[in-house]
Amino acid sequence: MKDLIRRTSLEPLLDDMFKGFFVRPFGFEAGADLAGGIKLDVKEDDKAYTVHAEIPGVKKEDISVQIEGGRVQISAEVKKESETKEGERVLRSERYYGQVSRSFQLAQEVDQSTATARYNDGVLELTLPKKAGGTSRRLTIE
Repeated sequence: MKDLIRRTSLEPLLDDMFKGFFVRPFGFEAGADLAGGIKLDVKEDDKAYTVHAEIPGVKKEDISVQIEGGRVQISAEVKKESETKEGERVLRSERYYGQVSRSFQLAQEVDQSTATARYNDGVLELTLPKKAGGTSRRLTIE
């Protein structure tokens, strides 16, 4: 019979914590704040949907919102540059250019003519009124 090895309860936890520690990429690049994509909060009431999208560090001119029926697409072009200088020598220079986007489908069509968008402190707020006449009907099964 083989010898039994006794382990403490912390060993599996420590093994999992350090497994791949030196292999995983770290988010130190200049565009790391949007590397995970656009984060959304969507709320609904009787008349409209309210969307809050986190898009930090982006100019409002670089944000695009497209609405088609009940489908909403938010995209942003990210341009970031950072440079560390010491005297006249450049010690580090980082640039990040890219585009992030997020699309989602709402249960009811949006009235595009009265929809509004506001961008403040890195948060895009969309007010998307529901289109009138969007009723649902339950079918009777025979």
